[in-house]
Amino acid sequence: MVKEQISIFDMFKIGIGPSSSHTLGPWRAAQRFIETLKNKKILQRVEGIHILLYGSLAKTGRGHGTDIAVLLGLSGDDPVTFDVHQVMPKVQEIKSSGKLDLGGEYRINFSYATNLLFLFTKSLPFHPNAVTFQALLADGKAVSETYYSIGGGFVVQEDDTAGVLQEVDLVFPVDTAQELIMWCMRTGLKISELVMENELAWRSEEETKKGIMEIFHAIKDCIYKGCHTTGVLPGGLHVERRASKMNERLLKKRGYRDYESWVHAIREGGKDFGYILDWVSCFALAVNEENASFGRVVTAPTNGASGVIPAVLQYYITFHDAYKEEKIIQFMATASEIGSIFKKGATISAAMGGCQAEIGVSSAMAAGALAECLGGSQRQVLMAAEIAMEHHLGLTCDPIGGLVQVPCIERNTMGAVKAITAAQLALNSNPDKAKVSLDAVVSTMWETAQDMNVKYKETADGGLAIKVPLSLPEC
Repeated sequence: MVKEQISIFDMFKIGIGPSSSHTLGPWRAAQRFIETLKNKKILQRVEGIHILLYGSLAKTGRGHGTDIAVLLGLSGDDPVTFDVHQVMPKVQEIKSSGKLDLGGEYRINFSYATNLLFLFTKSLPFHPNAVTFQALLADGKAVSETYYSIGGGFVVQEDDTAGVLQEVDLVFPVDTAQELIMWCMRTGLKISELVMENELAWRSEEETKKGIMEIFHAIKDCIYKGCHTTGVLPGGLHVERRASKMNERLLKKRGYRDYESWVHAIREGGKDFGYILDWVSCFALAVNEENASFGRVVTAPTNGASGVIPAVLQYYITFHDAYKEEKIIQFMATASEIGSIFKKGATISAAMGGCQAEIGVSSAMAAGALAECLGGSQRQVLMAAEIAMEHHLGLTCDPIGGLVQVPCIERNTMGAVKAITAAQLALNSNPDKAKVSLDAVVSTMWETAQDMNVKYKETADGGLAIKVPLSLPEC
């Protein structure tokens, strides 16, 4: 049996918010369905489309933009390049015109009210995040395919593994932390170095480095934009953006021209503990406010947890003078390997495991990456990741109004701070004396996920989601 082989660019994907599993995944599924119709040479014979959303995709689909994602995906738009300012206008045009351009090239009639169905009480057994596309053909026949969005933008069908398994010969195959440390001890390689060796199975070192820096530039732009954008988040909760006000207060309105001058201005503020803590929170808030506004973000490893790794990376760049390409690549490579271990051994889907699978995993990834970049040994890196996840075990996913806003945005600040704390603890500890291994905490997380009541798994049926009275309009 082929083991799951995960690249850096599987863990980190450029896309549009607010959710990797509810937005990016369904978007990709819609694109795959269009490709199926093209491959079968029947796109021009389609007379109608039905979209069926099941389980978690139905229950929190509107708040997570699932309806928006599938419409844009069916329209031939790509989340990496599509203009984020055109998301709402284009969807509104589809709704008002009653027309949908399949693949961007063939127009059909489409009714948002009757052709896009939220099946709130129905779930499919394979995975809670399921979407079925039905194409009705001119000859009376139909083509139907069901896709499952399994977290982090990964999409699969029940009878195949397309998009997840990549059959390549890795120099250092890794499924567990124990296997990872074994390879590191045999070779003397750092975790990031081992990852870069494995990436050669997919592409050249130059291409990998270029790709990582493209991911970083998307992260950097997201942080900077989020720290300089005011307003209220969409969706009906009327959550006010806070990052821009924090940014202005912390900088005391000092001027800056661009990202580089902004980072320089932050550094000039010193290294007081409270000052650094405020900036870490500001970085995380900035990313997740952009995510909640259908902005361009990077799955890290998901959209709901997309602020943790950027916040810790920006902390490292800013307060450790590490705005250097090699250090950024080292950070991202290490983080991706930690994340892949969690995906292989447990889940990165909140619909499967609660928020421990998103904020917890991202915090572990960031902790391990920071520990290596600060000079930690391979065992200290794994210890940092373990500490971070250990203190997120059991964290539920209970988005108020089904929106990736409350408590999701603030949870990213907590995950970032915990990651930094975990890294520091590991760097000041002897990992040989650790009582809990990373593999043990991965296993425990998965067991906890299986025991967790379904209402705490991104359904908005429990927890905080039912404690706050709402009157949200249909959107």
